Amino acid sequence: MTRSTTPRARRAGFLPRAALSALLALGAAPAMAQMPESLPAGPAVRMSAVTQPLPTMPQYTRVDAPYLRDMLAQRTNNRLTMQLSSHAERNLGGAEIVRLVRSGQADIGAGTLSTLSGDVPILDGIDLAGLSPGIEQAKRIADAILPAANRDLERFGVRLMVIYPFPAQVLFCRQPFATLSDLRGRKIRTFGNSLNDLVTSLGAQPVSIGFPEVYSALERGVADCAVTGTGSGAAARWPEVSTHISDLPLSWSLAGYMVNLAWWNRLDPAVRAFMEGTFREMNDKLWELGRVATEDGLACATGVAADCKLHPLSPRPMTLVRATPADRELVTNTFRTTILPNWVGRCGARCGEVYNGIVAPIGGVEYRR
Repeated sequence: MTRSTTPRARRAGFLPRAALSALLALGAAPAMAQMPESLPAGPAVRMSAVTQPLPTMPQYTRVDAPYLRDMLAQRTNNRLTMQLSSHAERNLGGAEIVRLVRSGQADIGAGTLSTLSGDVPILDGIDLAGLSPGIEQAKRIADAILPAANRDLERFGVRLMVIYPFPAQVLFCRQPFATLSDLRGRKIRTFGNSLNDLVTSLGAQPVSIGFPEVYSALERGVADCAVTGTGSGAAARWPEVSTHISDLPLSWSLAGYMVNLAWWNRLDPAVRAFMEGTFREMNDKLWELGRVATEDGLACATGVAADCKLHPLSPRPMTLVRATPADRELVTNTFRTTILPNWVGRCGARCGEVYNGIVAPIGGVEYRR
């Protein structure tokens, strides 16, 4: 297999430069549709939010900071102000977000659903490995299941406002592969139970390695491959220690913003309406960012400089491994026969009922005992 070239990468579905350029303006341009232009005068409200894992991530720099920190104060004449920080700045691993918001240590928190599912198991079912081959389906499922997820979350005193994606979660490998069957016997860094189920079904060995340690694990051969977002891997310079990257989305690392319910209910109704509009517009931007960052991460990793705008360009281009129809069918079949039943086994029969009532009509795979 040869190194990626610009025409080959574009055949894989890279976005035109106009789409990337439009997103690059995010955060610099004023809000267009849903964030209100102003808020009636009233008592000042000081808020706190803990959102993305790192303050350098595009989700933080291009969405959270412009909306929650800058435009919130500008649009309300400083009636609403936000103390904004990332997980890293608060020395958090991410799994604490539900408890952090529930306890009132933060009014608003954001974290990946698979990480938060230890407290609320149904959250893991929104982004199971193999559930959503494309980002459009992932969004339809996320929007549809939000009320059901909140029925469980509100027992903890928190409410999920929106669900959004990170870039597609794909394989980075330090040795060549052409299909998923080539991964048999390899050690693959994963996160979450459903990815473990998928990797095990391929005859590979899932290994648990924290994201900051993956670079050195790939470099030393402790892991042969690793799963993360296309953009996340590019930003962490995984192309320096891996040679092949897949374009097959295994999941989307869906995440969500949640609020402390007691705090939310005490807010002035006009303030709540303003914040609801803000979250809606942020949600639109984040889904577009997830789509663009997926392609941008692939472009940066494979050395397509013209389409690499959001992440570092790899000085040593990786080989782009195009997913075969057989690979896509294998992931779907594994989801049906293994991943979905295993999740219901962990989550309980009620989760299977919720899945069949809400998710199955969208995804086309029904849970059967």
